[in-house]
Amino acid sequence: MNPVLQEIKATLINLVGQGVALAPAILIALVVLGITWYAANVVRRLTMAAGRRVVKNRSLRMLMVQTAYVAAWSVGIIVACVLAFPGLGLGDIIGLLGLSSVAIGFAFQDIFKNFLAGILLLLQEPFRLGDQIVVEGYEGTVEEIAIRSTQIRTYQGERVVIPNAVVFTNVVQVKTAFSHRRTDLEIGVDYNTPLPEAVDTMLKAVSQVPGVLSKPEPEVDIVGFGESSIDMMVRYWTEPERPSVRRTQTQVAIALKAACDRANINIPYPIRTLYYYDQEKFADNSPSSGNGDRI
Repeated sequence: MNPVLQEIKATLINLVGQGVALAPAILIALVVLGITWYAANVVRRLTMAAGRRVVKNRSLRMLMVQTAYVAAWSVGIIVACVLAFPGLGLGDIIGLLGLSSVAIGFAFQDIFKNFLAGILLLLQEPFRLGDQIVVEGYEGTVEEIAIRSTQIRTYQGERVVIPNAVVFTNVVQVKTAFSHRRTDLEIGVDYNTPLPEAVDTMLKAVSQVPGVLSKPEPEVDIVGFGESSIDMMVRYWTEPERPSVRRTQTQVAIALKAACDRANINIPYPIRTLYYYDQEKFADNSPSSGNGDRI
């Protein structure tokens, strides 16, 4: 027989023999993977049940469940690899995982950055689901705090997906962090208006508007002397949600205008005073003015 064919035959026989020898270990590894699948589902259910009792944040519970599920699968796969390939030691697997993690880290550094920022947001909870926030010029209601991104629903009905790294490293204004929120509404009155009467009239008007909280009490401040009016600032408190703030502001404006009309308090238009001069008398460019061209 040709020596090349003999070598090929011997190699095939050797491979078949190794396959037969490894067959029991591979079958055991498959059984381990099956057990891992069942165990991972059990771990996920137990983690979910424990998270409902201990953690109130739904997003943080989901993070715990996903972490436990991935950890269970990782342990099962490592055990299956050790059983299927006896020559492959646990140290070799750990070293391989270390090299792989470094390569993956360089390739997906932005993803891992958002992942870590998401974990920190879930742990620190600077805002929660349902809060109304402003971040990077986007304002809306928080719908989901996921591992990679935070989703908000704008007041125009649009969904904005913001990477967690952007949320974590930038200023976030939480509109609904407290139980009440203040609105400042500017209004101007005529210079002939008795100011104590105007302040009292506006305080009574704003206090009677539904949606304006009695505690803290509304305030009316005189903030400056404008070109055509004395500027006043009406400060009142409402519930923090955007619809309540918007509707109450409209009702406050209507109440203030009606109260000023009843009290004969004038809200003036801008006033400009124009002075006319005699161009012949004040001819700045005439030769006699001394402003002629000089050489």
